[in-house]
Order: sequence, then C-alpha cells, then structure tokens
Amino acid sequence: MKTPAFHAVLFDAYGTLFDVYSVGLLAEQLFPGRGEALATVWRDKQLEYTRLVSMADAGGRRYRPFWELTRDALRYSCRRLGLPLDGVQEDRLMNQYRHLSAYPENRDALQALKDRGVPAGILSNGDPSMLDVAVRSAGLQELLDVVVSVEPLRCFKPDPRVYALGLQSLQRLRPELSAKQVLFVSSNGWDAVGATWFGFTTFWLNRAGLPAEELGVRPTHEGRSLQELLALPGLEGARA
Repeated sequence: MKTPAFHAVLFDAYGTLFDVYSVGLLAEQLFPGRGEALATVWRDKQLEYTRLVSMADAGGRRYRPFWELTRDALRYSCRRLGLPLDGVQEDRLMNQYRHLSAYPENRDALQALKDRGVPAGILSNGDPSMLDVAVRSAGLQELLDVVVSVEPLRCFKPDPRVYALGLQSLQRLRPELSAKQVLFVSSNGWDAVGATWFGFTTFWLNRAGLPAEELGVRPTHEGRSLQELLALPGLEGARA
C-alpha cells in the first residue's frame, strides 16, 4: 500500500519536545546524589496521577490540572525517597519544570516542516499556561500552528477524546484532514500506542532505545531522532 502523504504533524510535549528529566540537574544541586532518582520517580508518579484521575471518574469531577498533579507528584516522590523538601526547594523545582530544557533538534525539525508547508502543533496533557511558558522559553511559538491542551476535556491521555481534540484543532486549518493524514509524534511508548489505537499515523521517538509495548499494536514508525522523522516517505513530499 502506498504511504499516504502527511498533511500535518502533531507532537507530544513533555518528553518529546521538552526534556522532563532536565529537572534532575537542579534536583542534584538540592539533593546531591539523588537528582536522577528524583527526576525519574517524579515523572513516573506524575503520569500515574494523570491516569488515576482519568480512570476514577469519566465525568471529570476528579480532574485536577496537570500543574497541580505535577506538584503533588513531586511531594510524594520526595517522601518516597526520604528527601527533606521545603517550600523554597519545591518552588524552585516547580519553576524549573515550567522551563524544561527543549531538545536541541526541535527548532531545525519544526523549521523544516514549516518550509515544506506542513502544519505542526502540540497535543499535551499540560495546562495552557504551562505550555505557553515552555513554548516561549524554547522560542518555538512561530513554528507551531496549534498548541492543544487537554484542559477543556478534563481528562488526560491516552483517553481517545484527547486525540480527537487534537484532530479537530488541525481540521480548523484543513477541514478535510483525516486521522491517518496526521503524523502523531511521541517519545512515550504508551502515548504512541494510544494514538495508534485512535487512528493517527504514529512515530515513536524512541530516543532511549526501549522495547516496544507488548499490547498487540505497534506505532506506524519508530526512530531515534527527529531527523529520522523528516526522512519518512510521505512527509518529505508533503506540501501545502
């Protein structure tokens, strides 16, 4: 079957465009020898909390913004690791999370998509204010056509409603756009699986070389860098 041209690319934010483990540098300064462990446990608990509140109540009554869940996950992680977190340290770590380091390949990849006439956007669990700061800090705002937060839905990925919201946002730019014509990019294997189940064409940005999820489904494409994404058949020839 001929590979369809991709008419838009939708990126996950945290872990894909922004390095969630870059907080480990500050964490190491605050808690010598424990920075990497804190960054890892914090990220795992953050994701666990998003899934818990989504699964516990489909009506959204238990929804809490991603920023609040991130703070809760930090507090839990420090207790679990036996780290004495005070209010000043907590605020410093949360501010660092708001300004996560962007991967250096982002700008060139997004610029290449713009030059090829391919709309690009973000679909994220993050709150609108978090995403705004992260995108502006990285200087990417002019290279993104849409930045979509789950906040209006009051649920988190991998709920299919989230992926549908991403598609609808792109359809405002290109009304005839189908899910298969959207290339969804995530470094999170579970997110790539959820997007594949929804119907997106997917690219798992597997920077760490992790094994694929054992769920009977695989992302459409896999690569270790955004340069591999740009070389995909169908994307390199896409035009406005």
